[in-house]
Formats: sequence, structure tokens, C-alpha cells
Amino acid sequence: MEFSDLYGRDLICTQDWAKHELDLVLDLAGRMKRERYSSGYSSVLANKTFFMFFYNPSVRTRQSFEVAATELGGHAQFLEPKAMRLKTEKTAGETVEDAAQVMARYGHGLGIRILEDKVGTYGEGEDLLREYARWSTIPIISMAHDKYHPCQGLADVMGWSEWFNKGTNYPPDWRTLKGKKLLVTWGHGALARSWCSVQEAMLIGSRYCMDVTVAFPEGFDLDPQVIKWTEKNCNKNNSNFETTNHVSNGYKGAHVVYSRHWMSPEAYQDGEFLKQKEIEKALKYPDWICDTQKMALTDNAIFTHPMPIDRGHEVTDEVASGPRSCIYDVAENRLHVQKAIMALTMAGI
Repeated sequence: MEFSDLYGRDLICTQDWAKHELDLVLDLAGRMKRERYSSGYSSVLANKTFFMFFYNPSVRTRQSFEVAATELGGHAQFLEPKAMRLKTEKTAGETVEDAAQVMARYGHGLGIRILEDKVGTYGEGEDLLREYARWSTIPIISMAHDKYHPCQGLADVMGWSEWFNKGTNYPPDWRTLKGKKLLVTWGHGALARSWCSVQEAMLIGSRYCMDVTVAFPEGFDLDPQVIKWTEKNCNKNNSNFETTNHVSNGYKGAHVVYSRHWMSPEAYQDGEFLKQKEIEKALKYPDWICDTQKMALTDNAIFTHPMPIDRGHEVTDEVASGPRSCIYDVAENRLHVQKAIMALTMAGI
């Protein structure tokens, strides 16, 4: 298979792509990281524009995509709904069909970021991305939506494999993840976060032959479809999958600990996101914090998080800033993964 086979492809969830296609992204991202300022990649997106459509703000996402486009010789253009006359349930304006087709005449790729507080029901953000994909002739890339965060998932796997191989200055070896235990554990906090990053971690970790354990208090279940996919991926790879409602049992024997808050399935009611109720509910579980005592139960695990971190709630500073934390390595890898995705889908290299 040649790289050009990914030209024009949408990336909305990693589960949509074959494993060897994910491998292509990660292999190219590794090379781009090691050869970051090589002239070989500096004109891949020459005269090409990537539209970045932000319903929600960001730190890493906007910065990493803009830098990625620049380093590939292209341009990233920032867009917001408030600056565009778009049709909604409550207002007149341009339809997705019209907006998508027009933007496809101007640019070469479109990223969309739409999270929990910009939708009225779970899955509405995903529906929007797939509607844009239906009408657009350029790649639609999820920059995080209410269900999935594929760029983060790829950056996660890249970072973990670097740690379990020779380090961040060497090519990642995906085989080092086989048989490693990934713990995705709920963390209490005051941010009422969507499920996108944790669900993507479960899916991609299970694709790369990791054992996956998901831990959460009763009432904070994740998407049943994602649970089924994760279990199916693990079965295919002869890996283990389990869920638990115990606060610390999942830490036993873990190699990667991913402690992040997520909202409950009751977060939406009558088209409204009940943020304050979700925060109040979450703060009733202070024991669900990743700390040194729980990390001591692991097999010398690394700590990972997509950031921003709710320090003091999801994890203690001692763990998040400790010697086994890979949070900044993973954050850096967002740049390299996104460069690879853009190069493969927008330029077909």
C-alpha cells in the first residue's frame, strides 16, 4: 500500500481506519519528528490551506495544527461559528451542504472541534462532522468532538510506545505495547468533560494489542458501542478487557495510567448540557484521584493525560509532574501526528 491511498480520507474516529493505515500515520509522524526541520517536508502543503473550525477553544489543538501547517509549507485559517452565518435549529443561515461545498472550493482540508457544551445531545457533534464529510470533497479531520478525538489517540500511542522502546529520540516501536496494561480511570473534577479522549484511548490502545481496564464509579458508564468495539478489538488481539467500579483495583499491574474526568450519561436533558449538576455529582467522589499510593500498585506505570489537567482532582501534582509522567511528550506528538495526517490526506505523499 502506498501513502497516496489515504489522500482525501476523512478522520473522524480511528476505528474507521484499518490498523495498517494507522501504522502509516504513526510511522510518518515518527520520521517527521526526528527530521522536523528537514527540507524534505517543508513544501508538502505548499499553496494549500487547512481550515480550522472551532466551536470550542483550545490550547494545544490550535497551536499544533497551525505549526503543523506552517512547517509543511501550508497555511492554517482559524474559523469560528460566530463569524459565520450558519443555519441552526434557532436561526436562519447557510446549510452544512452549502458551507461544506464552498469551503471545499477554497481549501484542501477542514478540521472541526465541537465538544460537550456546544451540543444538546450526545452524538450531535459527531453527526455534524459526518454531515460535513457527506458534502465535502476535501478531508474532514476531527480536532476533538463529543465522541472521539483521533489525533489525540494517535499521539497517545506514539508517546507510550516511545517510552517503552528507547525514548523520544528514537523511532517508536508499536510492538512494545503488546501485552501492556492500559488503565483508563475516571478522575473526579470540576470540568464536566466529554468522553472523546478516553474513548479514543480505549479504542486505539486495544488496536495495538494492549490489555484495557476501564474504571469508574457507578453512574459514569461510557458509550456502550465503544465498550463493544474495545472488547472486540481485544478479543481479536487475544488481549484482556475489563471494567470495574473499584477505585484502586484497576491500578494493579498497570503499565499506563490514564486518569481523566468524564461526564455521566445523564449530562444532557431536553437539549441542554447540565454542566453544574455534572460538576456537583463528580465532586462527591474525592477518592477517585490518581496519587502516588495508587501508582505504587502498578508495574512502574507511566502517567498519561491529554491535557488540560485538573490538578488536585484528576491527579496530584506529584504524579502529573513526576519522573514517570509522559504528558508533555504526548502533547508534543500532537504536532507530529497531525503533520502526518495532513500530509497523507491533503497531499497524498
